Amino acid sequence: MSAVPVVTSADSERDQRRAAASLAAAGLRAGDRLLVSAAASPELLAVVLGALRTGIVPVVLDPALPPGERAALAEDADPALDAGDDPGRLLGEEEADLADVPLARPMHYTSGTTGRRKGVWSGVLAEEDARALAAEEIELWGFGPGDRHLVLSPLHHSAPLRFSIHTLLAGGEVLLPGPFDVARAAGAITALRPTTTFCVPTHLQRLLARDDVDWSSFRRLVHAGAPCPEPLKRAVLAALPEGSVWEFYGSTEAQFTVCSPEDWLAHPGSVGRARPGRRLETDERGQLWCAVPPWARFEYWRAPEKTAAAWRGDRVTVGDLGRVDDDGVVWLDGRREDLVISGGVNVYPAEVEAVLDAHPGVVESAVFGVPDPDWGQRVVAAYVGDADGADLADWARARLAPAKRPKSVHAVGDLPRTSTGKVRRLDLPALLGLGDG
Repeated sequence: MSAVPVVTSADSERDQRRAAASLAAAGLRAGDRLLVSAAASPELLAVVLGALRTGIVPVVLDPALPPGERAALAEDADPALDAGDDPGRLLGEEEADLADVPLARPMHYTSGTTGRRKGVWSGVLAEEDARALAAEEIELWGFGPGDRHLVLSPLHHSAPLRFSIHTLLAGGEVLLPGPFDVARAAGAITALRPTTTFCVPTHLQRLLARDDVDWSSFRRLVHAGAPCPEPLKRAVLAALPEGSVWEFYGSTEAQFTVCSPEDWLAHPGSVGRARPGRRLETDERGQLWCAVPPWARFEYWRAPEKTAAAWRGDRVTVGDLGRVDDDGVVWLDGRREDLVISGGVNVYPAEVEAVLDAHPGVVESAVFGVPDPDWGQRVVAAYVGDADGADLADWARARLAPAKRPKSVHAVGDLPRTSTGKVRRLDLPALLGLGDG
């Protein structure tokens, strides 16, 4: 196995100071945005944390974004500096002072059901809120100087970046084996003895299929991002040390629940209970709302109408459907047709349909998910029009990030509709002979 970069807290702290000095020399101040779109590396973590600990907000983009989509997000974010794909160029010789904790949250873009991506913006935090935010994450997962955190998911996603940041803040180490490769990940787990990781069910499914993984070093394996099938969850619980397999339900915007192994075994299929300091309830439509503490507030960047729709006082929703039972256990509704979860990545059909519908040979399209043994779901599209399927696939490839590209496209005479004219996406898998979606 090739060497896996190990980021120590001390080395990263030095590099964070160097990044902070470079950003200050470039004229960036608290509240400014720094755009970064790079693969996982010690330099990326140092620049993100060096920015956060001086109140500068890193806007972390997927380095695999098509140029057009990246340009649109860069324009929307209006950064004071674009570090591109080389954050290491910000590590100069000078060093600057840092706050003890991040004074901001990174800004991530999350897809919206209307197709336009939304920046999740928290601004610069008051010192009391900044300390509470860091303490909440470190205490919840018990991060400490003895931890070695294994990164299995891309750092442009909020959860893996959050886990890495707080491991380093707590004095631990971060292991960066690179883009997920099951053999490399298995080797890293067995040889490097990580104590924590964040992953999605796709990772677990692939790793559990092997017989050469020594899971014994883990004290916390935390999964989220997609529903975990019950047989897989039970296999993971059996393979790992007792008490180590945890789950949470959250989003780029906010964190809602935490599910201990004991809670899950008592309530299989649930996503646990409200995190400390939070309260979950449903409205008349079955939509989940969560009351959050002050440091968890956010707005949608330059989208006041979307912000207003997401909040009712101190309660926030991201539109998910579910229920909270009499014991306070939260259950999600897994049949949302406006969402496909592929490899832990949320894909909104409307966003993909907008790209497909722009093709001159497409009259209209419908995008949906079908079960996939590796990814949980895969993205599939049906369309009306005379576009050539291969040409339409190329069109999508040039305009959509990898997770959003339809894995197959199917020409149809017309799309199934309700009596009110709404496309019945959930009927399409059966109509196309693709199994139950």
